[in-house]
This record gives sequence, C-alpha cells and structure tokens, in this order.
Amino acid sequence: MAPRPAWKGYLKLSLVTCAVELTNVVTHTEKVSFRVLNRKTGNTVKRIYVDSQTGKPLGDGDEIKGYEVSDGDFVHIDEDEIEAVQIESSHTMSLDGFVDKSSIQQIYLDTPYYVAPADEVSEEAFAVIRDAMEARKMAGLARIVLYQRERPVVIEPLGKGMVLTTLRYDNTVRQPDTVFGDIKAVKTDQEMTDLAELIIDKKKAKFDPSKFDDKYEAALLELIRAKKAGKTAPKAKAAPKPSNVVSLFDALKKSLSSDASSTKASAEAKPAAKRPKPKAGVPKRKSA
Repeated sequence: MAPRPAWKGYLKLSLVTCAVELTNVVTHTEKVSFRVLNRKTGNTVKRIYVDSQTGKPLGDGDEIKGYEVSDGDFVHIDEDEIEAVQIESSHTMSLDGFVDKSSIQQIYLDTPYYVAPADEVSEEAFAVIRDAMEARKMAGLARIVLYQRERPVVIEPLGKGMVLTTLRYDNTVRQPDTVFGDIKAVKTDQEMTDLAELIIDKKKAKFDPSKFDDKYEAALLELIRAKKAGKTAPKAKAAPKPSNVVSLFDALKKSLSSDASSTKASAEAKPAAKRPKPKAGVPKRKSA
C-alpha cells in the first residue's frame, strides 16, 4: 500500500507547472510504542480536555482554538477559518532561485520529503524540471505551506524523482558562535594530529545506512519479551566509564595499535588474500 501523501499541489518553474505530491521519507511504523494503561485494571486510558477553571470536561464541539492577545484575553479562531487562510504557497511551490546544495549549512536543513508527479499528465514537465536541475547540478529554493506553517524549502533531483527538504528560518537557528564562542583556541601538537589522522584513515569506510542498528530498540524488545514470558527484566549493563587520559599522545598510540590489532584479527579470520602494505607507521615521539 502506497503511503499517504503529506501534501498535494503544484511545482512551478517560470511558466511551466506540474502537479506533485510529497511523501514522508521517514517512517516510524516499526518502532516500539507504548500505550498508557490503568495500573489497577490494565485498561487503556484516554485523555480528555477539561476547563482550567471549572474542572469540568468539555463536550463534543466545545473546543476552539484561541490566540492570546493579552493576559487571559483570547481571540477565538475556528478550524474552518484557519483552513480558509490560503496564500500562493498553500498550493504552489514556485522555484524562485537556484543554489548549490552544498552551500546550505547543515544547521538549516530540517525534514526531507520525496517529491513525485501526482498524475501522468504532469510526468513530462516534472522530468524536464528535474533533468534541468540535474544537468546544472543545482537545487531549487521555494516556499510551501505545510502543517499550517509556511516553510522555505530546497528541492533537488533524486533518481527518477526529487527530494524536498524543509529549511529552518534564520531567526530560529542558534548560531555556532553562541555555543562555540567560549572555546579557547588550542595550538595542537602536529605529531598527535598525525596520529589522529592515521586512526581516521584506519576507520575509513563507505556510508551504508543498512548497517545502522538501533541498540536501544533491541534492548526494549528484549525487555518486552522477558516480561511477556513472565521473567524478570534483564539487568541493565553499566556503561563503561571513559578512563582518565594521563597522556594524550600515549592514548593515541594505544588507539592506533588497538585498531591495527583488530584489523589484523579480522583479516586472519577471512580467507587468505593479498593485503597492501600500510602506507605509514606510527610516528615516533620526539624527545623533549
């Protein structure tokens, strides 16, 4: 069953328009979720709205949204009045500018969505826009009203479709200097930096998301299976505490040696094969 689109509307490049739909990239259907129960009866519970002053529960149709204009003074807004608020980006994403995707700082990237043509009539125009951006290696900037908020977005080709990523507004992003500003400038020892670079080289790998596993999710499932079988909950394993580093240089050397030993053991467990000689050894520490 195809996932339900999160948004339907139009993608526009100058005078070229095509119908598109957005689909969530991320799914949470396989995650462990818990219901709230009454401990005494085992029954599920439900939440109800109550009046903050009288304490009485609200009846059907009694709820209404309100915007506080002053302390305790609200403007009432009906749901259909909100639905009636329409601007161009409510139904059309107009590609107003193009940038190199890598020029967008990671801190501004928010939520990704797949973009696909909504019908056969739109497939050709969609393909033309997609292929033009692919040829120029550019990503398009637009705006979209999503979940009752207008959001800036960046759109880029992805295979036969495109991917849209919502962007955060500048005034909602805490700038790096506000956090990193108090970090003191440190002049690092070149030999120690070389050692760290060697460790990085030893651990170099290709990005493969299929190898990511959720260890916390697995631990929750282990707990659930134990409780279902009437067993006691598994004892929590204490996380090892990092040891105090007396000598950073010695710790780096030990890390490099440990990684080399692990790599050697792994290689010996596999069928014999010719292995390239290491390009570099451990730098020797200069005497003071």
